[in-house]
Amino acid sequence: MPIVVGVVFKEAGKVYYFDPAGIDLKTGDHVIVKTARGTEFGEVVSPPEDIPEDEIAAALKKVIRRASKEDVKKNNENTAKEKEAFQTAEKKIEKHKLPMKLIDVEYVFDRSKIIFYFTADGRIDFRELVKDLASVFRTRIELRQIGVRDEAKLIGGLGPCGRKLCCTLFLSDFEPVSIRMAKDQDLPLNPLKISGICGRLMCCLKYEHEVYKEFKKKAPKRGTLVDTAQGEGTVVDYNVPRSKVLVEIGEGIITEIPLEELKVIKKSSKNK
Repeated sequence: MPIVVGVVFKEAGKVYYFDPAGIDLKTGDHVIVKTARGTEFGEVVSPPEDIPEDEIAAALKKVIRRASKEDVKKNNENTAKEKEAFQTAEKKIEKHKLPMKLIDVEYVFDRSKIIFYFTADGRIDFRELVKDLASVFRTRIELRQIGVRDEAKLIGGLGPCGRKLCCTLFLSDFEPVSIRMAKDQDLPLNPLKISGICGRLMCCLKYEHEVYKEFKKKAPKRGTLVDTAQGEGTVVDYNVPRSKVLVEIGEGIITEIPLEELKVIKKSSKNK
C-alpha cells in the first residue's frame, strides 16, 4: 500500500493525498506541493500513513518540501494581496456593470494565477472583465461562479444553533440533504426553521439522520404503555441525542428514561 499524507489548502477544505517523499511530516506542518493549479501552500491534516490503492483517485504527486520561513512569509503576503485584489475587482465589476457578487479572491502560492469567486443568478459574460483584471495584475485570471452553499463556506457566520457554520469548521464536501431527513427527525417543516444561512436545508440534517433512524427502530411509538423503575407510564416524546424517551407517569408528570430501561406493556396503534 502507498504511503500518503493528507493536505488541505483551506480551513475545513477537501483533503488531498500526496506522497510525503520521505519527508518526516506531522499534523500541523505546512508544506509546498505541486497541483493542477500550480505550486501551492498547504497544511498537513493527517500524517504519513498506508492507505489502499483504490482510495487514491489519481496519480500521487510528491510533497516538494516542508514550508520554510520564507514560504510562510510569502503566503502571508499573498493573503494581504488578496484583500487588495478583492477591492480592485469590485471596482472593475461595477465599472463593467455586471450583475454578479464577488465573494472571495485567492492567489495561487506561486502567483501564477488569481482566482475570483462570485455568485450570480445566471450566466455572466465576463470576458471584458477578465481582460481588464489581467492588465492590472499581469497574471492568469480565473473567474469561478459558485453556489450559495459554497458562498456560506467561504464567508462563514453563525448557524441557528449559535455555533460557527459546520461547513467552515469540518465539512469538506457538501452532501445532498432532503426534506425526508427533517421529517424523520420530527422537525417542523418550516423553511425558516430547517434552513441554514445559505437558504438551503441545514447540513446537520444529513449527518444526524442515521442516529435518528437507528433510535426510532428501537424506540416504542408515542402512546405506547411502558413499565419503568418509577412505575407505568406512556411514551410522549423522545430525546434522541441522549438516547432517552420521555414518559408521562401520572397526570402531568413527565420524566426521561434511558431507552434500554423501558419495557413495553402495550403497544400503541399510533404512528411515530
